[in-house]
Amino acid sequence: MTTIKEIRELLATVKDLDNPLFLEFEKDTRSGVQKEISKRKKAIQAELDEDLRLESMLSYEKELYKQGLTFIAGVDEVGRGPLAGPVVAAAVILPKNCKIRGLNDSKKIPKKKHAEIFQAVQDQALSIGIGTMDNHIIDQVNIYEATKLAMKEAISQLSPQPEHLLIDAMKLELPISQTSIIKGDANSLSIAAASIVAKVTRDELMKDYDDQYPGYDFVTNAGYGTAKHLEGLEKLGVTPIHRTSFEPVKTLVSTKKDK
Repeated sequence: MTTIKEIRELLATVKDLDNPLFLEFEKDTRSGVQKEISKRKKAIQAELDEDLRLESMLSYEKELYKQGLTFIAGVDEVGRGPLAGPVVAAAVILPKNCKIRGLNDSKKIPKKKHAEIFQAVQDQALSIGIGTMDNHIIDQVNIYEATKLAMKEAISQLSPQPEHLLIDAMKLELPISQTSIIKGDANSLSIAAASIVAKVTRDELMKDYDDQYPGYDFVTNAGYGTAKHLEGLEKLGVTPIHRTSFEPVKTLVSTKKDK
């Protein structure tokens, strides 16, 4: 009789739900065999569902492929809202019809999966550009304009230069055709790829800043105004990476000047 281990190994080679091996093994009354069948069917269904999800996230790209365009860049940013640190943008050109398992809006990807999916994007992308605008530029021109500057910097690093841009809720003054997509990181794989690259890049920067400026919990909050961060501001004051045009940092700076 075929052992359960051997059946598990055979089922691992099955890729579709109507494979005749399922019918054959379903005749086996052993509970261990039935569990292996159920487990494999669930895994195959999950793969099919993931493929459908990724296919739907390629809808904007596929429309552009039909127009004869190949080099399509997804563009996204991370770090508009924090009280400290830079805004980071990324631009990513993926190969035609590229599907990366687990790729999604970076906010929907479990933290423990960030590095793995970031690496998968790096391995498969045709080109990646990263733009960073620090807190001083943000304070000079405002966060919206700084975000656009970071995006332009990221796009300028791409080679080949993109034929079209898919951008998360932005329009850029560039001589490249573009589509602005609301919640683009959840609706376009190219933008989702840019989202995870920007997120991981910025998180690493904030880890370094946590070493330079301990006491604000930058490694956990990435510069956002959490309770620990606000507590650090009260106790330790404003650092060189804080955005002085953002409240409550702005008030802390003006209060210090008045003293």
